[in-house]
Amino acid sequence: MEGVMMRGATGYAMAVRRPSSGQAVTESVTIHDETSHAITAHPPSNGQAVSEAITTHDKASHIVTMYSPNGEIAMIEKPLSKLAERIPILKWPLIRGVVALCSSMSLGFTALSQSADIAFEGVEEEPESRFEKWMARKFGDKLNGFLKWTAMLFAIVIAIGLFMLLPTFIASLIPVPPAWTGVIEGFLRIIIFVLYVFLVSRAKDIQRVFQYHGAEHKAINCHEAGLPLTTENVAASNRLHKRCGTSFMLVVMVIAMLLFVGISVGFPNSFINENIFMRMASRVLLLPVIAALSFEVSVKWAGKRDNFLVRMIIFPGMLMQRMTTKEPDESQIEIAVVALERCLQQDAEATAKKAAKAAEEAEKAAAEAEEAAKATGATTVVATPATDDAASAPSETPMEIAE
Repeated sequence: MEGVMMRGATGYAMAVRRPSSGQAVTESVTIHDETSHAITAHPPSNGQAVSEAITTHDKASHIVTMYSPNGEIAMIEKPLSKLAERIPILKWPLIRGVVALCSSMSLGFTALSQSADIAFEGVEEEPESRFEKWMARKFGDKLNGFLKWTAMLFAIVIAIGLFMLLPTFIASLIPVPPAWTGVIEGFLRIIIFVLYVFLVSRAKDIQRVFQYHGAEHKAINCHEAGLPLTTENVAASNRLHKRCGTSFMLVVMVIAMLLFVGISVGFPNSFINENIFMRMASRVLLLPVIAALSFEVSVKWAGKRDNFLVRMIIFPGMLMQRMTTKEPDESQIEIAVVALERCLQQDAEATAKKAAKAAEEAEKAAAEAEEAAKATGATTVVATPATDDAASAPSETPMEIAE
């Protein structure tokens, strides 16, 4: 089973490539004729590479694409939570960064679970242990959700311990002024992260994940350059991308260093600097602030611009991506293309639905206005596009009309 993860506009699906024909078809979802919705815009697409799968996503849906054990392309498609639409404050600057980070982690673990389900389709299961039977009785249908959130919590604890608390503890053992402690801590954090990535990249399975990572980047770069999503165009595209999570992680560490140095310099005699436990606690408590600032800098600002300053900021992350992305093979590129095409198709469908709904609401409002005008005996004025004569006529401001 092999694949990639990206996010689209309306919802999850199951697509399959038959080994005999190599043709991709779809199960459990209706795929509309691609000619029915012209994709003219090039909105930025998001994606992740997970174990033998790619996930793609936009504002409304999330798609996991992979190879099933029989060599067919399987695609799982589901709608994303609309929590941010119901609670507008979640879209505010700074807050949206924390929400995006939590959402990305959740989608990643969900994709891992779904790709594992497809990978072991048809595989004879071993008899359940007493513990597994107890877990099934205890949690019932909620067992998968419980295991996902438990695994996510465990991963967060390990990451905080390794990348946040360990550098803080080591730096506290070095007898230097508080400001220098923050600098040393920051560089230790970056060194530990780079060493961690280097070590895990030695594993064969992780190297395949990095190949899918490269395929995902290539597909998105190809699309954002306005090129057709052909295997040749995608293969020729850059495997590095400035909105990559690897770059984001380095921005997180640099901003953390600047923030902690600022605290040390601004409050040199603070109890935070005197007590190692309080210093560690401050690192954990300020994580949401660091994530929020990093998201605004790395994604919302640098991700949408291309100038000398942006290139300087993302340069270390682009170097790191040479470790976290590898050149994909043709089959991995195929997964990335299928995933992104479905994502874009959904985006086009969602845009068409939104436009149709807006037109329907406008037509309804016009009809209501006409009915109200007839009831009061007033004259209904229908706005029409300005002609050349009208465009050349003197304009009247609202003040002139009022007078």
